[in-house]
Amino acid sequence: MKRFVFLISMTFILLSCASSKNATQAEIDNLNALIESKTFEIEAEWAEPMVTNAMAQIANAGLLPIGSNAGNINLVGNSNFFKMKKDTVAAYLPYFGERQAGGSYGGTDIGIEFEGVPKDLVVSEDKENSYKISFKIKDKNTTTENYNVIVRVYPSLSSTIYVNSSQKNSIRYRGKVLKTSKEK
Repeated sequence: MKRFVFLISMTFILLSCASSKNATQAEIDNLNALIESKTFEIEAEWAEPMVTNAMAQIANAGLLPIGSNAGNINLVGNSNFFKMKKDTVAAYLPYFGERQAGGSYGGTDIGIEFEGVPKDLVVSEDKENSYKISFKIKDKNTTTENYNVIVRVYPSLSSTIYVNSSQKNSIRYRGKVLKTSKEK
């Protein structure tokens, strides 16, 4: 029986090692060219808000999309984007979570929306052939909300966007990178 358990354990270990995908040189070169051009778009597929009591209550009430939970919300079919064109960034990302301060009465600024030239833009190589893009920017609809944003882009063209707000709980988005034509 011990041999059987050992054999099963070793099989799972070997399968988990075999399933980790190393980036090919073509994927790395493609990512390097994409980052160098600074012209790309990201479409978020999942939002990962901070799990709070309020988010758990919303999830328990069945108010989230099918297949979602308080910490992982499916965005497929929801309009969203993050665009970078040279030194300008723009984004509209739906927000799920708690606002900690501010907000306007009857306002429409419920998502994370920004557009313009960010402050402190840094593009750097990160571990595992990925890139890290970090910057600070003000909300498009209000002068009182600021965002610290970190975007990570991987050779598989998957990405994560971390947004820390001055007025909302932080949130993370997972998605895919789309190439955009340079004429746009």
